[in-house]
Amino acid sequence: MSSEENKRDPELSDDARPEGETVEEAEGSPVDPASLEDREEGAEETADTDAEPDAGEEPELDEATVLSVALEATRRERDQYLDALRRLKAEFENSRKRQERERIRILSLASERLVQELLPVLDNLDRALEAPGDIREGVQATRDQLAEVLGEEGLLPVASDGQPFDPNVHEAVMGQVSEEHEEGTIIQTFQRGYVLNGKPIRPAKVVVAKQV
Repeated sequence: MSSEENKRDPELSDDARPEGETVEEAEGSPVDPASLEDREEGAEETADTDAEPDAGEEPELDEATVLSVALEATRRERDQYLDALRRLKAEFENSRKRQERERIRILSLASERLVQELLPVLDNLDRALEAPGDIREGVQATRDQLAEVLGEEGLLPVASDGQPFDPNVHEAVMGQVSEEHEEGTIIQTFQRGYVLNGKPIRPAKVVVAKQV
């Protein structure tokens, strides 16, 4: 084929091209290996970024874990209250025992002191029984001495004869018609009553006047 024909037909078929001559493909085409590698690397970086959690975020606890933590805290608080209650109970028992021991000690000392004060009264009764003749005077003196000792301990007799009946310190054993006394007045005492430091320890047994 002449040179003039080549000029008229610039596009030659692949078979007509001279040997060793190749057609270069455009850079960046879909089949370009370099472009494919860049895309794969970009996808891997995106996947790694999505997979890694943010370092500043704390993982959320599920409901079971939250309830377990709350239950454990409640148990610790319960144990603290129980321990404090046990200590309080032990202190109360120790205090009660100390008070009981102190009460017994005071009663023992009081009894000892009272007995020591009553010994002279007992001695006077012995002397009155040994004396010849009428012992009424000696017994009366001894009785007055005994009443004085007990009075120092807070023992006082209950007033009864001629007093209005008081159920707190009097016990009516019978009622008796009397025109000389108002109703409810004590006209006779069968047994004297006593109070110790203001507390009745034995009521007086009395006869109470009543109207017809």
